[in-house]
Parts: sequence; structure tokens; C-alpha cells
Amino acid sequence: MKVLFFAPETGDADAWRASLARVLPDADIRVWHPGDTAYADYAVVWRPPRELFTAREGLKAVFNLGAGVDAILRFEREAPGTLSPDVPLIRLEDTGMAAQMNEYAAYAVLRYLRRFDEYELMQRCGEPHWQVLDPHPRETFVVAVLGLGVLGTQVARTLASFGLPVRGYSRSMKTLAGIETFASDAALGGTPPGAAAPGAAALDACLEGARVVVNLLPSTPETEGVLNRRAFARLARGAYLVNLARGAHVVEEDLLDALHEGRIAAATLDVFREEPLPAGHRFWREPRVTITPHISAQTLREPAAQQIAAKIAALSRGEAVSGIVDVARGY
Repeated sequence: MKVLFFAPETGDADAWRASLARVLPDADIRVWHPGDTAYADYAVVWRPPRELFTAREGLKAVFNLGAGVDAILRFEREAPGTLSPDVPLIRLEDTGMAAQMNEYAAYAVLRYLRRFDEYELMQRCGEPHWQVLDPHPRETFVVAVLGLGVLGTQVARTLASFGLPVRGYSRSMKTLAGIETFASDAALGGTPPGAAAPGAAALDACLEGARVVVNLLPSTPETEGVLNRRAFARLARGAYLVNLARGAHVVEEDLLDALHEGRIAAATLDVFREEPLPAGHRFWREPRVTITPHISAQTLREPAAQQIAAKIAALSRGEAVSGIVDVARGY
């Protein structure tokens, strides 16, 4: 068995090769370099260049080292046929990511509920400022979780366990005990700025009057720019945004305007349109924006290797595996 590996952003390639070798002892594992068109049974990748797929015959599956597959699907949209329809694209469903995402989302939401962000701003003002702030009423602190996939569903349940009213939005209807859910199979994007997208009524209903938005939507052409001026106008005044999905979901100028107008009180952003976030970006100078460097849920090497090995074994036996991406839907 020959396995092709490419994921420079994940860290030490030798460590990944060693982890994969432990669970795939009979495999020949090599790191892809430009010009490598040699045979491979499987590819294990994160944000690979299009060249990796060029003249690549014989692949049995492509494993994506993360939940988001937007980087690969962009190639398919730009150059149909980049991915053979006979080669499944398989995303990792949880390699330690769910616990990390739950922790991050809970921290961000509870920080705003208890107004710790405001205490931090008062401490940084340069003068002693001793003032007790009343926490937001829990029963009206509505949290809208956008995206109810594996990670989003767990985040919604975790936030509901704190006694918060939680809503969930997804493309297809989900039923979650104690959580009000909304769904729309229509596209959300592709309309002029400020206009209502076809089928946006379900999203509007989920956002209406919410105090916090936690975004975990998949990144597709339909969801690009979905967090915009129109969406922010549906929220309670002084609401909060927590973006854990992709930077392309947020119209950055609309968010900055909403912050300055008081429509949005503060935002916690883990993802951005350009990463690393450029030093001159206005987010760095906005005290109400909390920035983290795309660390809300990182793929853990050993669990990832074990999941890949298990799915390769199942595929070799002709069995179905979970995590196969619907290329048409984008997730």
C-alpha cells in the first residue's frame, strides 16, 4: 500500500509519517513534493495544491486532515474533474476536535454572559476602575448555533447544559432535545448586499433577537458572506459573534460597522479571510474583537492516524465508511 502525505501547516511531517506508520505497518508512506506523480493508493492531505491531484491515477480515497474541505472543493469548482468522481473525499469527523470546540465555544459564550470581556476592557483603561456589572439574564441570553454537523451539534448541547436557551440552524432539519432548530434547503448566498437570499427565512428566524451567534457552518459558495449587515440587524442590539468556522462567512466591513454602531457589542474570531491575519488589519486595533490564531479545534495526530487506518481497513473490505463528502453540497 502506498500513501501520499501533504500537510505542511499541521507541523512535523516526520512525526505524522511515524504515527501513520504505526497504524499502517505495511504501508509505504511518502511526503508529496512538486513533480511527484507516482502511484499512490491513498492521499492524506490538508490544504493541498491542485498539482497534487494532477495526473494522479489509481487513488482509492483522499483523506482530509480536518472537518473543513473547502480548500479542496474550491479546485473542483474552478476546474471540474480535479477530483475523480470515483475517488471518495473523506473528512475526519472527530480527532479530539469536539472536546476542544466545546471548550472554546463555552468559554466565549460564558465570558460574554458574565461580562468578563467588559471587566478586561475596564482593567486595560489605564486607571483603577472597580465596578460590579450585573450579568446578562440567563433566561433571555439566547444563543444561535449556525451549523449542526458533528461539532455544531455537540456545541449546541453543551451550551444548553448551562441552562441557556439555544437555537440551532442547519441546511437539513435536525431534532435535538431542548434545542429549537431551524432548517432551509435553499441557498443563503449569491444575492446583492443587504438583500434577502432565497430560503433565508429559517436563518432569519434562528437569528431573530439572539444575543450570541456561534458560527460553525460549512464553507460553501452559498454560505460565503452569510454573516453580514442584514444578519446582524436580526440580532438583539448589543449581541455577540463567535466565529469558529471560516473567515469567508463574515463580511468584515459589515462587522466593523456593526461594532461601531453598537449593533454588535463584541466578537471572538478564530478564523479569518486571510491567515495569518495581516499586521495592519483593523481587527487588531479593535478592542472589542478577541483574536485567536485558528486554534479552536486542532486535529490531534494519533487519533487522526487511527481513524484513517480504520477507514482504510473498512474500504479494503468493501465496507461503507462515514465522513464521505457530498461534493455537490460541499460538506
